[in-house]
Amino acid sequence: MTSTPLTSETNLQQKLVPKILEAEGPSRSKFAARRPSNHLWLILTWLVLLVVPFVASNAYVISLANMALINLILIASLNLLMGFGGQISLGHAGFFGLGAYASGILNVKLGLTAWLGLPAAALIAATAALVIGLPALRLRGHYLSMATLGWNAILVVLFNQLVDLTGGPNGLLGVQSFSVAGIRLDTELRAFPLVWLASLLVMLAILNLLGSRLGRALRAVATNELGADAIGIDSFRTKLLFFVISAGMAGIAGSLYVHVNQYASPETFGISGSILLIVMVAIGGSGTYWGPLLGALIYTAVPQLLLDYEDAELMLFGLGMLFVLIVFPGGLASVPAAVMGRFEPKERL
Repeated sequence: MTSTPLTSETNLQQKLVPKILEAEGPSRSKFAARRPSNHLWLILTWLVLLVVPFVASNAYVISLANMALINLILIASLNLLMGFGGQISLGHAGFFGLGAYASGILNVKLGLTAWLGLPAAALIAATAALVIGLPALRLRGHYLSMATLGWNAILVVLFNQLVDLTGGPNGLLGVQSFSVAGIRLDTELRAFPLVWLASLLVMLAILNLLGSRLGRALRAVATNELGADAIGIDSFRTKLLFFVISAGMAGIAGSLYVHVNQYASPETFGISGSILLIVMVAIGGSGTYWGPLLGALIYTAVPQLLLDYEDAELMLFGLGMLFVLIVFPGGLASVPAAVMGRFEPKERL
């Protein structure tokens, strides 16, 4: 007796639904248990970061702090897509650059303020992700990575070739800084509160998003896409939604970058940048909430520490990243849990 399509679908649900619920259930309960502490730790951590301008020895250190917080927005948004959603994008630096150039061009060419450029950058990057994601997210595995890689390469060519708009290889000059009540945030010290607040809001949005129904749907799709479809989750729409959200956050980071530095250059947004962002997600801890913070600190600080070794900078950076990934495959964020696990009493059989 042959099984009908309805019977086959029922059998599929009976096999896959328990697996999805089993995979989602523990993570959901653990996340719910950690949720208040994560909110508390987030507030406490950012309150500590507020003292950076007061303890920094010079403006250069404050500039590194600004860049680290901008990098945090970038890495956290990619971690949302890659770590929690299981979708590898090699075009994240491209969305970062698109947001930077969109906001910068609107300011330089059309005279719009940076405050209008910030939401415009997020909207333009998100719209581009929607257009790219509709065909690209139907691909799987390395085919998706190749599609986003091609998108990033196209953007870099446009940034270099559209000289009248972007300034070409010389970069976009004349970008104005943010201003509040007539006071320009044109120094590293004045820009810090804005970058601090923006990074806090993005991290808070990600935390709330992960604890929502959409966040649980994303983890279900990452665990088993076929099973997620079987229990009524539209896996394609879920992936597309988070692809758009991730790109919009990268656009925000781009707008902050161009108005804080008052300059943008195509080389900042190249393919190598996208690859490094993926590595930083892995080093910090892919699929962990605090991993991007560690990844952003490494991404910002290590190149500065290796400036004295200019000839060997890339090699030392690569060896260091390789060492961390081999010794801590779960990323640096997994180290505390691994250490605590060693001291927990083992159950006797």
